[in-house]
Amino acid sequence: QVQLVESGGGLVQAGGSLRLSCAASGRTFSGYAMGWFRQAPGKEREFVATISSGGSITDYADSVKGRFTISRGNAKNTVYLQMNGLKPEDTAVYYCGAGRTTLAVSAGNLNYWGQGTQVTVSS
Repeated sequence: QVQLVESGGGLVQAGGSLRLSCAASGRTFSGYAMGWFRQAPGKEREFVATISSGGSITDYADSVKGRFTISRGNAKNTVYLQMNGLKPEDTAVYYCGAGRTTLAVSAGNLNYWGQGTQVTVSS
């Protein structure tokens, strides 16, 4: 069993940065690929980024490539999303999740989800 708790969301001006964290409980955290998703008002939840269990493989949605970076610290049972160059269209609730592989995560096949953290980017 893995429980996920996101933090680090908030209000930021366009062009600013935020770093989201997702703290995981459970001894099997290091065996899971992790990912970030987001859901804007009136829209479906969409894939943002994923990272493999060992941290060597990452993948991003085209909309965030070059601006967002996903990383993980298995010793701290935490996955991060560094968001730079934020745009108003990045406004959403951001969720972290755990899945078996990065392919599964990017396809939305998650075993566990967090509760989400709000990110608001003002223009």
